[in-house]
Amino acid sequence: MCGFPAATDTVTPRQPRGQERVITGNRPTSWAFSDAYVAEDEALRWARDRARAAGLRSVSPGTGAALRLLAASVDAKAIAEIGTGTGVSGIHLLHGMRPDGVLTTVDPEPEHQQFARQAFRASGFASNRARFIPGRALDVLPRLADAGYDLVFCDGDRLEVLEYLAESLRLLRQGGLVVFEGVFANGRTVDSGPQPTEVLRLRELLRAVRESQELVPSLLPVGDGLLCAVKR
Repeated sequence: MCGFPAATDTVTPRQPRGQERVITGNRPTSWAFSDAYVAEDEALRWARDRARAAGLRSVSPGTGAALRLLAASVDAKAIAEIGTGTGVSGIHLLHGMRPDGVLTTVDPEPEHQQFARQAFRASGFASNRARFIPGRALDVLPRLADAGYDLVFCDGDRLEVLEYLAESLRLLRQGGLVVFEGVFANGRTVDSGPQPTEVLRLRELLRAVRESQELVPSLLPVGDGLLCAVKR
């Protein structure tokens, strides 16, 4: 059985760590470095400013970089996004997609989608690279094609995450990815104290994804938590 060394034991490190140990041992510093690793351009900063002014959450730079990577890893030609916001996550997804890829993005607020249109244009994406659908996600998603998407990104109403998961399984091709943003809920998901319904839904989502026989899951500690799963 493995355990911690007794107080009288002498522990000899296998190799000197030096300054590297200080850096990697400081998690907040490492996370901050990770979040700033991929620089964002002026169009993304503009979209972030619009989100802040509207009181909207937007994905962190580190989360955005992860979305680019995930979109590229599945060579995405078709992505469905739940929660357009002002276009921050959409820009990252478009950067990771194939040059002929199309992002279908759904949001109940057409005004927010207008900001996203401007941000996409400022990032150099042609208008035919994105399809904007205003409306409530659970009204729109059933109209999208079965197995027609390489990735589904969910950043909408946390009370509806289990329904988003069910729709995503239908929308995704085999080998496609479903991604949920904000699953840490600022630390409340793992807090043992009483929590609001939306946090309880996130806990149910985490359990459902982990236990699903249809999915290969991973939980990435970027931003406010990025739950990812590949459809078998």
